[in-house]
Amino acid sequence: METNLVLTTVIILIALTFDFINGFHDAANSIATVVSTRVLTPLKAVAWAAMWNFAAAFLLGTGVAKTVGSGMVHLEYVTPIVILAGVLGAITWDLITWWLGLPTSSSHALMGGYAGAAMAHVAHSRGLLHSFDAIIASGWILTMIFIVMAPLLGMGLAILLMILVYRLFHGFSPQKMDRYFRRLQLLSSAALSLSHGTGDAQKTMGIITAVLVTAKYQTKFEVPTWVMLAACTAIALGTLSGGWRIVYTMGARLTKLKPRTGFCAETAAAIVIIFTANFMHPAPPVSTTHVTAGAIMGVGSIQRIKAVRWGVAKNIVWAWVVTIPASAAVGWLSLNVFHFFFPGV
Repeated sequence: METNLVLTTVIILIALTFDFINGFHDAANSIATVVSTRVLTPLKAVAWAAMWNFAAAFLLGTGVAKTVGSGMVHLEYVTPIVILAGVLGAITWDLITWWLGLPTSSSHALMGGYAGAAMAHVAHSRGLLHSFDAIIASGWILTMIFIVMAPLLGMGLAILLMILVYRLFHGFSPQKMDRYFRRLQLLSSAALSLSHGTGDAQKTMGIITAVLVTAKYQTKFEVPTWVMLAACTAIALGTLSGGWRIVYTMGARLTKLKPRTGFCAETAAAIVIIFTANFMHPAPPVSTTHVTAGAIMGVGSIQRIKAVRWGVAKNIVWAWVVTIPASAAVGWLSLNVFHFFFPGV
């Protein structure tokens, strides 16, 4: 029992480490627009984002946590070691893409690593041909749909908001419009940070709760309050550390942003993420990165198509495509390494 407790504690700490990395890897989602428009300095922006990331623990639900923790992989094939290998897969991919400055989805990295490790576990116990027995098809179908839908929803809503803004502020000079939207961007960036907290921190909540269930510390899948607080604290601290490589890609390389376009991009992304996390059942694990990038492309393209650097956008999309299989491969490999050195796990 003592060994089980130590292992569970170690896995929870590593999961929270992933959440911290998620914070600095995905900080760009929350602050890229508000920094690139010079509404806030980088340090003030990350502090503002971190505060709202933490607030998400108290203000929004845990639907996404349930989908990720128990709706993607059959829990009967999950052990604490499977979860450990899956989180290591996600951490590895996040660090690689952070170094390259690519705004990929930490959410999908976590799901890919988790699934890859679970499939490897089934392959060891039942044979390679049974690997996909670990997967819950309905959860993955929903995820794959939203890999495509999330950036399109962000883009479409951002374009609609831009049209509305131009109509409401018809006759205003760009300088006068931006004076208003510099203030409004504080609200839109807070909403996006809040959605980041409820969306991304919930994935870690789901993984930690899955650990507690598989280790027999809980009999059913319910996210404890302390897990909510720990996950949101970790992601807030990670956001405070910044993620400047990806901030530059999202806020400067993809398209040039103004306060009005930054407001529309942030507001559109926040609406999509909060709606899908709280009003859809089951709640799809939508990527904050995908929605925000789509919204930024939307506000850039409505001005003129060439305002978006589509070469950069293409590299980002390729990184999205590779994220799940790459992190799954690392999760699979990690599980096999554990089996090699600790055959009884």
